[in-house]
Amino acid sequence: MRRAAAVAALLGASVACGGAEEVRFAMREVDLEGRVVHGAMPPEQLLDVKGGGLALFDADGDGDLDLYAPGGAPSWAAGGAGPGGRLWLGDGTGALRPTEDRLGLDFRGRGYGVAVADVDADGCEDLLVCAHGQNRLFLGTADGRFVDATEASGLGEHRRWSVAASFGDLDGDGDLDLYVANYVRFDPVRPPEGMEFRGAEVFGGPMGLEAEPDEVWENLGGGTFREATDAWGFGRVAASYGLGVVIADLDGDGSQEVFVGNDSQRNFLFVRDAEGGFTERGLASGLGFDENGFGQATMGIALGDSDDDGRVDLFTTNFMADRNTLHRNRGGLLFEDRTRLAGLGQVSVPYLGWSTAFVDLDQDGREELVAFNGHVYPEATCVEMGWAHRQEPLLFTREGDHFTRVAAGPGLLAWLGRPLLSRGSAWGDLDGDGDLDAVHLELSGEVHALLNEGAHGRGLVVRLHDPDGPNPRGLGACVRVRTAVGTQSRWLVSGDGYASAHEAAVHFGLGEQEGAVQVLVRWPDGLEQEDLAPAGALHHAVTRSR
Repeated sequence: MRRAAAVAALLGASVACGGAEEVRFAMREVDLEGRVVHGAMPPEQLLDVKGGGLALFDADGDGDLDLYAPGGAPSWAAGGAGPGGRLWLGDGTGALRPTEDRLGLDFRGRGYGVAVADVDADGCEDLLVCAHGQNRLFLGTADGRFVDATEASGLGEHRRWSVAASFGDLDGDGDLDLYVANYVRFDPVRPPEGMEFRGAEVFGGPMGLEAEPDEVWENLGGGTFREATDAWGFGRVAASYGLGVVIADLDGDGSQEVFVGNDSQRNFLFVRDAEGGFTERGLASGLGFDENGFGQATMGIALGDSDDDGRVDLFTTNFMADRNTLHRNRGGLLFEDRTRLAGLGQVSVPYLGWSTAFVDLDQDGREELVAFNGHVYPEATCVEMGWAHRQEPLLFTREGDHFTRVAAGPGLLAWLGRPLLSRGSAWGDLDGDGDLDAVHLELSGEVHALLNEGAHGRGLVVRLHDPDGPNPRGLGACVRVRTAVGTQSRWLVSGDGYASAHEAAVHFGLGEQEGAVQVLVRWPDGLEQEDLAPAGALHHAVTRSR
């Protein structure tokens, strides 16, 4: 078996960023064995360029994180058949090794996003694959394998182009419902005519194509679902070009909201109403548009507290010649575009953004912000027009409520200077040392791991456990820790990033603190619980109290 080559050296160094406090961490970049097919290269149609996501979860039930990519198929593939998804098994040391045994995850269609949750509350993680065609639900079993439950679950009813999905408790009954973000109606046999973009002739879409309506599914228990799109009020909005969705409690009132990122149109925010259904409040909340009143081409979504006020803010990545956008939470489901004032505006204009995340890489208690980038149009077109086809990622460090870009450099910062066609990414603790590692993939290309092996401070990974409830991992919860330097807040959600699934845990940087840490959990139903992580602990599980 060919061993993947290490790309960047591991150095324990410090880098000063524009006058901000030093960033100290070391990311070792490794290319994983095996490429993932998404579409034709060079791309011929819109179908070829959206790429896909990654799921970082314990697929085989041995306690270590594994990695799954559903892969896809070129637009010209007969019947949409592709080579199939890929599975890498982890051993807890940070290594991810490919296996031909997909453990029953037998998907060979045009795949895009993934979502992970224990939907039947049997203690085993389950996996949803979003596709052009039929989405697929795989239920995990106690023997570390999966069974295809698509038809039995009821989710096989529609065949659309689904890009992303999120699990969360929408109706307040405790179990995990499902929101699926759908894109456009697209026939690869009869694709739309080409169009002009900034003087270049490119393939057609999405503008001018009919939007596919999103889907909302009520969890009936036992791994079965019933469509509730219209019954719960989601069908009252006109269909849009959905590329991302996150279910989260954005105002801390104990009920979940739904944020939907749409391509080239305004974003949605669905809020629970007095009748138990949902009303769309994207405009009223400020999340629908940017500060100029424009709808953007939202791809990636990140949730984090970017100003230390205890409220969850939303950051989204967008198309080239536009800015990524930071909406800060002002309370009461009101958000304000603070992108320019936060230092995140003009720097992102040349980039076409995809997956993004707030992550505390140096474990100093303040989260950095990462965005992966890459163009959609063929390389020849980009070269002719003077655009960057492959694009390096963006990393920002934060001081107060302002962000500063970290420049690429040798050694530990080499990965920041590597131009790629990035799409999905997933974050988690691959090697069990308490800090955050990442995997990210390119469009019909390689999968890369970023192993954080030199974080300056101590980290703490918190997992939630509700063994007797219908939501065993506590998806939708808010977790806080209190330390000598203040309170940090994290949100455990499904669907953030781009079309990917992070480890079902939250991470905190504790700096030099070695003592016990107070952990506060607000469970999705509003129950508040205090717990204590022991001195020196790198991992801590909070079991729900009854």
